Amino acid sequence: MSKDAEVDGVGWPGDDMVSSGLPDKRLARRMHLLLEQMTSAPGHPIPAACGDWAATKAAYRFFDNPRVTEHGVLAGHFAATARRCADSEGPILILQDTTEFIYSRTRLGTIGFTKTINAGAYKAGRSYPVTLCGMLMHSSLALTLEGTPLGLTAAKFWTRTKYKGTWTLKRHINPTRVPIETKESYRWLENLRQSMELIGAPERCVHVADRESDIYELFCLAQDLGTRFLVRVQTNRLASEPAGCEPKPGSHRVFAQLSAAPWAGCLCVRIGQSETARLHVKFATIETLPPVGKRKRYAPQLLTYIHALEINPPADRAPIDWKLVTNLPVGDITAAIEKLEWYALRWKVEVFHKVMKSGCGAEKARLETADRLAKFLALIAVVSWRIFFLTMSAREKPEAEPETILTPAEIATLDSIDAARPTPRILRRTLASYLLQIAMLGGYLARKHDPPPGNTVVWRGLTRLNDIAFGISIGVRRQCG
Repeated sequence: MSKDAEVDGVGWPGDDMVSSGLPDKRLARRMHLLLEQMTSAPGHPIPAACGDWAATKAAYRFFDNPRVTEHGVLAGHFAATARRCADSEGPILILQDTTEFIYSRTRLGTIGFTKTINAGAYKAGRSYPVTLCGMLMHSSLALTLEGTPLGLTAAKFWTRTKYKGTWTLKRHINPTRVPIETKESYRWLENLRQSMELIGAPERCVHVADRESDIYELFCLAQDLGTRFLVRVQTNRLASEPAGCEPKPGSHRVFAQLSAAPWAGCLCVRIGQSETARLHVKFATIETLPPVGKRKRYAPQLLTYIHALEINPPADRAPIDWKLVTNLPVGDITAAIEKLEWYALRWKVEVFHKVMKSGCGAEKARLETADRLAKFLALIAVVSWRIFFLTMSAREKPEAEPETILTPAEIATLDSIDAARPTPRILRRTLASYLLQIAMLGGYLARKHDPPPGNTVVWRGLTRLNDIAFGISIGVRRQCG
């Protein structure tokens, strides 16, 4: 592609959108070109994606420019996400999750630290702790109920100058009495607030997260903003005594009241390709009290708890045992099962992070400072989302026209490949047909009983597709000469 080539209007922001987050048009053009180069070679190092020393040096200067920020890099993508959310129908799931990017460096302090792990034992069994060098990213990914990722609504990148684990901090202070604004977990509230400011329709959004986001302040903020949440429970909080019931030992806790509720029904879920699990499901609405040290600041919340427990689990794995809390209305077993199905989509944000690491090589970067890495990861996040979006869109809307997702250059290259075959494979001009050809370039076999193409074969196929497109362009130029 040329430097000023247009990219897909649905999947990518144009220059006008990119420049909205960058201080001048020159930087916007550079970012646009970097976006194309990274998309053409997902998983390749920066020098391999850029192609020569001049382009590589320009990329390094872009990441080192103090006028460029990670939020400026993502500004165009955020704006495009807001448009896609506005054009979609039904509830929007906002999936929040944190991931770590680990790097091997001689000078660890230039980037920072993520956590300490046990690297083995020495001297009569004593542990050998090792502090890892790296960065953390907290993502908010908008998702339709069908599973199509609409884009990021918020992202936070940070690193730790000195790592202290949770148990180390608890020796010195009670975390429940510390203001949430001073904690690292405040990122959950920040992303929730930023997502609502971006989308502008809090009543449509449901914030879905794992046990790390089981934070009472998050529940209160969601109520204040008029939005909904669906969180897996970790803390057995204090609860008001049920009205009209005699107090029982331990009934002042949420889990005790939830266990006293009767099972409302059963649910069968599929695990993997062949296994099926049967779950008991119950739900209860419980008035939940804030932590003792924060009762002057926060009011009690009337929340609904859902419990799904596997019946007769196999011995070779842990049973499914989910406890969820939500401020969504749950009046019957059908509504409870619906919320469980929504929470089951939370793993897609982890798939997105996997695409960043495995597909786009986010942990292979050799940039030496945290500031440069944050900008690089922001750019990689947009490329990774596009791969994920392409894969899932073909499943949700297989009959859509390929132009809605793919660029004209990608479609033309796939048409040229198909025209060179003795027997054409693209029999219908649909998105699913074109994605299948990309996946087959990446090693997808397309056998009768194979599952739909996944992200792995798609990112491999896109890399090979761009190599073929480059070869075709060379041949055209030689013929013209």
